[in-house]
Amino acid sequence: MTHFIIRRAIQSFLLLIGVSLVSFFIQRIAPGGPSAFTENPRLPASYALEQRHAFGLDQPLQVQYAKWLWQVGHLNFGRSFADQRPAMDKILDRLPNTLELAGTALVLGLLGIPIGIAAALRRGGIFDQSLRLVTVLGNAIPTWWLGLVILILSVKTVDIFPLAGVGDGLFDRIHHLILPALLLAIGGWLVYSRYMRSELLEVLGQDYVRTARAKGLTERTVILSHALRNAMIVIITLLGSELAGLLSVGVIMESVFSWPGTGRLLWESALSRDYPVLMAEVVLGATFVILGNFLADIAYGFVDPRIKYE
Repeated sequence: MTHFIIRRAIQSFLLLIGVSLVSFFIQRIAPGGPSAFTENPRLPASYALEQRHAFGLDQPLQVQYAKWLWQVGHLNFGRSFADQRPAMDKILDRLPNTLELAGTALVLGLLGIPIGIAAALRRGGIFDQSLRLVTVLGNAIPTWWLGLVILILSVKTVDIFPLAGVGDGLFDRIHHLILPALLLAIGGWLVYSRYMRSELLEVLGQDYVRTARAKGLTERTVILSHALRNAMIVIITLLGSELAGLLSVGVIMESVFSWPGTGRLLWESALSRDYPVLMAEVVLGATFVILGNFLADIAYGFVDPRIKYE
C-alpha cells in the first residue's frame, strides 16, 4: 500500500508538471499574451525592450518556463494585467464563494446515492421507473439552460429567489445560495442515482451475495455489509472528479447568477485576456483534479478489501 501511494504521488506530480508545461506554452503563443505588450509597432522601441526584459521574453523559452515554474511553486503567478493585483490574491478573494457554492451542491448531490439504492431495491417498481424517466429527461436538459429558464420565469411571475449576487448576512446569503446550489446538485442526483442503482443491481446478483442470503443473514445485513460496500467503488471514482466537475460547471452557473466566485473570475479573465489569472486558475484546477483522483485511488483499498496494491 505504501509503495502504491508513493508511486501514485510521483505520477500525479509528473502529470501536474505536464499540465503546467502545456499551459505555459499555450499562454506564450496565444494572442494577447505577454508578447502583445512588446510587439506593438506603435510602442517606442526603448519601451518595448524594457517590457520584454520585465516579462523575461528576452531569455530562452526553457529558462522562462523554469523561472515561471519556480514562482508557481511559491504560489506566485504574477500580477493581473487588469489591475496589477497579484493573481493569487484575486483568486483567494473569490475562492470562499466558490467553495461555498460547490460544497453545498456536492452535499445536496449526494442525496442521489440513497435515491439510487431505493430504486435498486425496488427494481421494476413505480419509483424505479420514474427515476429512470427523470434521469433520461434530466440528462437531456443542460443545467445552465434550466437556470436561465428559472430566472426568466422568476422575473415574469413570482420573484421567489434572488436573481444575482451573494447577499448580506447569513440568511440573505443562504437565500441567494439556494437556487444555484440546487441547479448544480441536479447533476449529482442524476449521476449518483443512476450509477448507484446500476452497481447495486450488479452486486446483488453476485454469488457471494446469494451465499450470504443462504447462510440466513438478514436482508439489511446483506445490503449494508456485503452489497453496498462494493457498490460504492464507482461512487468513489465519481467523487474523485466531482469537485473539478462542479468547478467547471460553476463557471457557467456563476456567470448566470452573477455569483462572485473563481468560475466567474475565470470567465472575466478569459474575456479580458488576463493570462496571469487564467494560468493560476488552470494550474489550481488541475491540482484539484489530480488530487481528487489520487485520493480516490487510495480510498479503493479501504472500501473493497479485495483490491490489493503491489
